[in-house]
Amino acid sequence: MFGLSEEQIADFGMTFGIGAFMLFMLFIIGELAWKAKAGKAGTVILFFVLAFGMLGFVAKAVIQKIWGM
Repeated sequence: MFGLSEEQIADFGMTFGIGAFMLFMLFIIGELAWKAKAGKAGTVILFFVLAFGMLGFVAKAVIQKIWGM
């Protein structure tokens, strides 16, 4: 499709598709904190706890780029 291989399309989806989904999830966490009137400390805790899993995905991508995998 458009001169791209299946691997290139999958890599694009994993990079930008999931990246966009992660940004949307951060928006949802912010909206959750705002509607719950969590305050500053509560908002920080919500972002840390709920976004902690995304940190592993980002770290994996960074490590792969550094090591050239």
